[in-house]
Amino acid sequence: MIYVVLAALGIFIVHFCDPAAMKRIPLVKPAVWVIGAGLFAYATTMIWLWPGKLSLPAWSSWLGWALLFVSVALLGISFVINLPFRETYVATGVGGRLITTGFYALVRHPGVLWAIPLAAGFVLVSESRLALTAAPILLMLDVAAVIMQDLLFFRRMFSGYDKYSRTTPMLIPNRKSIGAFISSVRPQGLTPGLEGGDKDVRLG
Repeated sequence: MIYVVLAALGIFIVHFCDPAAMKRIPLVKPAVWVIGAGLFAYATTMIWLWPGKLSLPAWSSWLGWALLFVSVALLGISFVINLPFRETYVATGVGGRLITTGFYALVRHPGVLWAIPLAAGFVLVSESRLALTAAPILLMLDVAAVIMQDLLFFRRMFSGYDKYSRTTPMLIPNRKSIGAFISSVRPQGLTPGLEGGDKDVRLG
């Protein structure tokens, strides 16, 4: 279970880079991202290689790879294309824009939404018994982390976040947010968009 603990620690380190951004300490934000992501990658690799294996049908591996491919693509769009990379992950401070278009029109935390098929694909492809135990634990911790982000940081960090939270669901899309997502991608694709004025970079 040590690797599950390390993966959980990686999740919390990544999510709680927000205080570093608010403090405007140079290089701390990218360092926190690298440490958290590196720790999570190491832990999940060890979970994948765990010797205890599940007995699954052959087709489950193909389904797992499909889920992994789609979810990684969706995560990449959410975190790299929807968000301005340098302002979000490298530059000192919280930046200057609140992103409310693309997948951020669908839900406020699309990363958690796409983590569900990612976790399912991970279990199916790795066939790891430890992954089957780790997946629901890590998903619940991810949800807890974004709830804490919403309550403790984002309303202080991002101008206009209160309005955004009233119009866009946190984790589960609804009919209105699906319509807003479709409207946001029609004219401009999945690139970063603004909700008027000088706002802060959306980190989640």
